[in-house]
Amino acid sequence: MKKLSLCIKNYALCIIMSLYMVSCGGDNGGDDNNGGSGEEQPQEIAGYRYVDLGLPSGLKWAVHNMGATSPTEYGDYYAWGETATKDEFNYNECPINGVEIDDISGNPEYDAARANWGSTWRLPTFEEINELVDCCVCEWMADGLIHGINVVGPNGNSIFFPAAGYRNTTFLKYPNEYGAYWTSTSGSDRYGAHALAFDEDGTRAGWGNGRYIGRTIRPVSN
Repeated sequence: MKKLSLCIKNYALCIIMSLYMVSCGGDNGGDDNNGGSGEEQPQEIAGYRYVDLGLPSGLKWAVHNMGATSPTEYGDYYAWGETATKDEFNYNECPINGVEIDDISGNPEYDAARANWGSTWRLPTFEEINELVDCCVCEWMADGLIHGINVVGPNGNSIFFPAAGYRNTTFLKYPNEYGAYWTSTSGSDRYGAHALAFDEDGTRAGWGNGRYIGRTIRPVSN
C-alpha cells in the first residue's frame, strides 16, 4: 500500500509540472484552456500566472512563489512588511517590528506582492488563508527533493506550495519539512503576523512568530 500511495503522489507531482510547462509554452491553440488535461490552465495578470480554484470569494492564486519560476521552486524570502528580499534576517533589522498596523494587503509600502508584481497582486489576508484551508483539499506530497502540499479547489483546479522552510539570520530552517507563507494580517502583539503553515501532519492557518523571520509569499488577486 505504501508503494501504491507513493506512485500516486509521484504521478500527481508530474501532472503539476506538466500543466505548468504546457501553460508557459508556446501557442496553446487559441483560447482552449483545457490542454487535454481536464483541468483549467493558468491565466495571467500583469505577466504572472494564476489559477481560479473555485473558491466562494472568487480569489485567484498565483501558481508559484515570488522569486520563483515554477510551482516547485522556493523563490525568495521576505520579512513581514518588507518589500525586498535579503540574505540575512535579524530581529534588530526589522523596521516594522512593534509598529501598530492591522493589515498591509495591497499597500505597496509594506506589501511585497503589490510592490514587486504590481497590478492587483497582493498578499492574502488571514481570512483568505482560512478560506483556502476550509474549502480545499490539502495533501502533503513528497517525491525525492520535492516536498509540499497540493491544494485542490472546489472546482478541481489545483496549486502546489513547496515546503520552503523559513530563514532566520543566514540559516534556512526545515526546508522540505515545513512551509510557512506570510499573510497580510498582523498579530495582536505588533511583533508577529499570521501565516499559512503546513507539514506532513497537516495544513493550518496560524500564527507566524516574528515579523523579522524570512518566509515565502504566494500572491493572490481578486
